[in-house]
Amino acid sequence: MSSPFIAVLDYGIGNLRSAQKALEKVGADARLTTSASEVAGAAAVVLPGVGAFGACMDALEGAGLADVARDAVASGKPFLGICVGMQMLFDGSDELPGRRGLGIVPGMVRWLPTTVKRPQMQWNRLRCNSNDPMLSDLGSDPWVYFVHSLHAVPEQSTVVAATCDYGIAVTAAVRHNNVFATQFHPEKSSTTGLRLLANFVRSAA
Repeated sequence: MSSPFIAVLDYGIGNLRSAQKALEKVGADARLTTSASEVAGAAAVVLPGVGAFGACMDALEGAGLADVARDAVASGKPFLGICVGMQMLFDGSDELPGRRGLGIVPGMVRWLPTTVKRPQMQWNRLRCNSNDPMLSDLGSDPWVYFVHSLHAVPEQSTVVAATCDYGIAVTAAVRHNNVFATQFHPEKSSTTGLRLLANFVRSAA
């Protein structure tokens, strides 16, 4: 079986290369791209991101990839958001009030409570809320790596696929139709993260 072509949206910011390399490691033909036609022809699409919500949105729009991302989601193909790439899928963020996100998943990104250290920069245990195929084979006690100061609060709690405990139940992963997104970094989460990415590659194949 040939390796599925997975387009990693290249907007010049974030953990783009590490996400690409991790996808290659689990069997994908993963390529950084700015081409709308390449994204349209891909079996699946990944939107990574690190840093500030506003800077990432500015860079995504500046690269002409915001509408490309929306079109990819609308096409129904598997779509994966990572860290700020997940946050950008929402309507907006308290980090920069008034700056709109992609508006794909209804809800807002809120600051973690002041009662915990911000950012959360640590390994934390996933508590899976569903039998989503992206979460299969992660083991009974999956630990993943987080670096973030804000977390997503969806309008519909049913889209929350996994949480972690960090003072509150923090949204760690969401599922919205063909979109799956993680607040944690699968490409930095050792065997557990690679298994999740392998599940994504399998969905693309």
